[in-house]
Amino acid sequence: MMKGSKMSLFAPRPDETAAPVAAPLAERMRPRTLEEFVGQEHLLGPGKPLRSQIEHDDASSMIFWGPPGVGKTTLARIISETTQATFIEFSAVLAGIKEIKQVMVNAEKAAAWGTRTILFVDEIHRFNKAQQDAFLPWVERGAIRLIGATTENPSFEIISALLSRCRVYALNPLTDEQIVTLLQRALTDSDRGLGAQHLTGGEGALELLAGYASGDARNALNALEVAAKLAADAKATVITREIATEALQQRVLMYDKQGEEHYNLISALHKSVRNSDADAAMYWLGRMLQAGEDPLYVARRLVRMAVEDIGLAAPEALHICLAAKDTVDFLGSPEADLALAEAAVFLALAPKSNALYTGYGAVLSDIENTRQEPVPLHLRNAPTKLMKQLDYGKGYEYAHDVEGKVADMECLPDSLRDRRYYHPTQEGREKLMAQRMDEIRKIREAKRAE
Repeated sequence: MMKGSKMSLFAPRPDETAAPVAAPLAERMRPRTLEEFVGQEHLLGPGKPLRSQIEHDDASSMIFWGPPGVGKTTLARIISETTQATFIEFSAVLAGIKEIKQVMVNAEKAAAWGTRTILFVDEIHRFNKAQQDAFLPWVERGAIRLIGATTENPSFEIISALLSRCRVYALNPLTDEQIVTLLQRALTDSDRGLGAQHLTGGEGALELLAGYASGDARNALNALEVAAKLAADAKATVITREIATEALQQRVLMYDKQGEEHYNLISALHKSVRNSDADAAMYWLGRMLQAGEDPLYVARRLVRMAVEDIGLAAPEALHICLAAKDTVDFLGSPEADLALAEAAVFLALAPKSNALYTGYGAVLSDIENTRQEPVPLHLRNAPTKLMKQLDYGKGYEYAHDVEGKVADMECLPDSLRDRRYYHPTQEGREKLMAQRMDEIRKIREAKRAE
């Protein structure tokens, strides 16, 4: 096998530098060199780590982590053009580990003749943990140089043993300005792009397409291709905002209900509520609902915020969130979306306290880390004669019969006597609860002093 040659299990690509004219615009305009590549300056700028690794043909394995359309596969193909190695490309969606193992066996044989092999696996997170284990021996022995691409957080989706043997490069979504640069390039490129149509972008049209893309160059180029066809049908030479809007039809938000972005957005909503930012809370809530999130999931998380971050400082917050959940059950989306927004805004503006949350956490810690003592005898019921003979209920004081409705009676096990878990804040209703707790403490102290 010749150095620098390329292979694909499913379709040979004898000439990577030229995409067929019938290929989608996004494929035809795929950058072929680092100089053509747009974005990721933190990795590809002069002297930056990934650029140095590519330019020096560094044999280390690597993982490209980033959202769709930011250049993960493109970078792998650029490496295939610059490296002195056999390049083999797989998609974890289409290929099984059996086929890849055979390639790795062949790669080890080639290594004995001095030929290195780069194995590029797109969507590597699709392989389960056991399948990923299959890569380890070959990576460790240097038989292959693995390049994986994933949209999911490698910390969760890639086994630690494999992750420790790869350099992880995090790729960022492209900015609108960077995407506009790619769109303008596609409009003027006569060889691979739309230059033969002599189209121009009208005021704000390319910016509209770029904003739609949410950082995904492929989405933007696909939309531009549709817009170009609409312009051709209308015999227009300018892609106007109206044509761009028609091409878009409906904004597609970047969201995966099972992926990391799902957790990023709910984290943003929760932290906005915690920080009393009602506007941000409404925004992140809207982002989730518009992207198709299950409204009941949002309602459950709002209930969690009510008890974790507001607690007894505004106990009505829990009732409002449960009412919003009932509204979702009764009406469904989109009618109930406003009820969820009402709950989110109330939570954001309500006084905040995590005293109940931290207090219950301390309870759980004591339960786990201290001896599980029996219930004190004076707190036990004594429905039988034997129980009374064993002193069940002896010493119990009925609080309603004593002054102040507070008995001088310890209700915790002896090892936790006088332990305090709930420390109310001075926020909202908790200020009154703090005052009441202080009153109760003084009543008990007075009775003990008698």
